Amino acid sequence: MMKNYGIPVAAEGWPFIIPLAVVTGLLFAFGWKNTGSVALVLTLFVLFFFRDPERTVPQGQGVVVSPADGRVIVVKDIFEPDYLKQDVKQISIFLSVFNVHVNRSPIAGTVESVKYNPGKFHVASVDKASLDNEQTGMVISNGKQKVLVKQIAGLIARRIVCYAKPGDQVRLGERYGLIRFGSRVDIFLPKDAELKVKVGDRVKGSRDVIGVLK
Repeated sequence: MMKNYGIPVAAEGWPFIIPLAVVTGLLFAFGWKNTGSVALVLTLFVLFFFRDPERTVPQGQGVVVSPADGRVIVVKDIFEPDYLKQDVKQISIFLSVFNVHVNRSPIAGTVESVKYNPGKFHVASVDKASLDNEQTGMVISNGKQKVLVKQIAGLIARRIVCYAKPGDQVRLGERYGLIRFGSRVDIFLPKDAELKVKVGDRVKGSRDVIGVLK
């Protein structure tokens, strides 16, 4: 699982932040203030992008928390053919470059499978992104029910990070990965789950309840 080290910045961001900060310092040191200012803005943006705030995770029987920060763009009933192979409820969350991009486990349980699929880079907000784009799917079982969550790359996102492995035990709201620079997360719940969100809602990862398993 991901480590936070008590710092509200994802560890995966430091390989980007530190070199940018060094370059920014050197530019100012050599008197190149205009270029240094641009580099400073870029450094601050990357620092902002990789922020990883602590969250209070709600508790309760069957609670499903949001796996990501962003805006709900899809809520529908579908047949999921690849992982769960059954009728499910799909919730899709679009992450802009201004959202926190650390992903959280929507339920507590055992990771049954993790599968990476290479693909295209359509704009993450369109429906075909869920099927065609580069993505990593993870199935979690609580012993009675299974939930599928997909990390989906977008037009700008080119790197999906997933630290979960089959057999891992995950806690509700635990960090398990991230997607760099604009993306989408789809979650598929059992068809009898009670949904707590609708299209247009804005949610926070691990903080907001998006459904309840029966």
